[in-house]
Amino acid sequence: MGMIRFAILKAFYSYRMKKKEGSKAKGKPDATKNGVVKAEKSKRKEEEVDEEDEEDEEDEDEEKEKDEVEDEEDDADKTKMVSIPEYYEGKNVLLTGATGFLGKVLLEKLLRSCPKVNSVYVLVRQKAGQTPQERVEEILSSKLFDRLRDENPDFREKIIAINSELTQPKLALSEEDKEVIIDSTNIIFHCAATVRFNENLRDAVQLNVIATRQLILLAQQMKSLEVFMHVSTAYAYCNRKHIDEVVYPPPVDPKKLIDSLEWMDDGLVNDITPKLIGDRPNTYIYTKALAEYVVQQEGAKLNVAIVRPSIVGASWKEPFPAGKGILRTMRASNNALADLVPVDVVVNTSLAAAWYSGVNRPRNIMIYNCTTGSTNPFHWGEVEYHVISTFKRNPLEQAFRRPNVNLTSNHLLYHYWIAVSHKAPAFLYDIYLRMTGRSPRLRNIRYGFNTILVILIWRIFIARSQMARNIWYFVVSLCYKFLSYFRASSTMRY
Repeated sequence: MGMIRFAILKAFYSYRMKKKEGSKAKGKPDATKNGVVKAEKSKRKEEEVDEEDEEDEEDEDEEKEKDEVEDEEDDADKTKMVSIPEYYEGKNVLLTGATGFLGKVLLEKLLRSCPKVNSVYVLVRQKAGQTPQERVEEILSSKLFDRLRDENPDFREKIIAINSELTQPKLALSEEDKEVIIDSTNIIFHCAATVRFNENLRDAVQLNVIATRQLILLAQQMKSLEVFMHVSTAYAYCNRKHIDEVVYPPPVDPKKLIDSLEWMDDGLVNDITPKLIGDRPNTYIYTKALAEYVVQQEGAKLNVAIVRPSIVGASWKEPFPAGKGILRTMRASNNALADLVPVDVVVNTSLAAAWYSGVNRPRNIMIYNCTTGSTNPFHWGEVEYHVISTFKRNPLEQAFRRPNVNLTSNHLLYHYWIAVSHKAPAFLYDIYLRMTGRSPRLRNIRYGFNTILVILIWRIFIARSQMARNIWYFVVSLCYKFLSYFRASSTMRY
């Protein structure tokens, strides 16, 4: 019995001990499970933090979008508040190229549409014995300013002619004129350029690149300058298939080219010109591309805008529809794109672009391709048809001749029509002006005399064969017929 009782007690105590150990094991967690739990908790915390960060970023983005919308609304309100005439009110404008085709129209439009502009400084050089003031006065007396004279008879008081030579160092400005320009100029319109396609590279670089650089250096000294408006050309990058409104890298560093031209003679410059311009057709387009790069680099701290017009033609509406009928022959393909832009459209674009940059102060340089070919394609063959038909129905007043177009891609025919349609009538008209005591307008008499002298020498001393005589008689008969037609169709008034 004793042994049995002892066995029962031992079994009971061992059962109690196992039960305690089991309860301890339940109360004490396993190490592996604990690590997993901790990892899950930390992961949850990280996810919660990430969600909070994402929410914060979303809030920041929303705030930025709100700020941008508010800025755009403020800019829109500002643009609405300040119209173009209001922006130019009280401003002093500096204009180059005022004696050129585009510059004259811009000057007229600015003074007529923005009558409260304070003053316009016009940089003009002396030419043919005329002072800058006399040259400006001659421009202001032309028909272009008739409408402005009627609307604002005192507009001349706002125009200040300043003697300047863009091809000379520091623009050949006197110290007094330079001080006035630096102290008071608010807006610059740089329209001056040589537009001759066959210009010598040295001369083209001098006027289109170096003069632009000197004007920018002067603009950097101006105390109240708001906008620098540079007029370029849409053909500056005609070697590219697609032209965006950006400044592309230049074909050569302008500074290195300028330095090289200083020690090269004219013969060497002429020899290397074809290699330099590469796939660009002429020095005009080549130097205008260099000028854009100079404006971008040298004018980085200025508020710059660039307008790129294509082929600038006669005015569409303002100040009046224009056309003289002098240019009648051109070498072109009928299937080629005629990217013509009326001069008043280019002028309006330039004035509006300067207004936008002055009001909104964009961070980047603003560039405007002022063209029509991509949106309203028009071919030279269509131009020929519409010009002839339009001016037959609606003849111009005081036109030199009824406008006509004769397009040809043949080199010999082109020069033939140039001689018959341009040079011969111009020569005869200038002879008439000389006989009536007026100065010649269309061609130089000396050049015409030399041309006739060469023709006579060829006829008398060179053309001895029967074929040459037949050609001579053929040309003379055509000239006679043309002069007869010219006399009947001319609408000249004296």
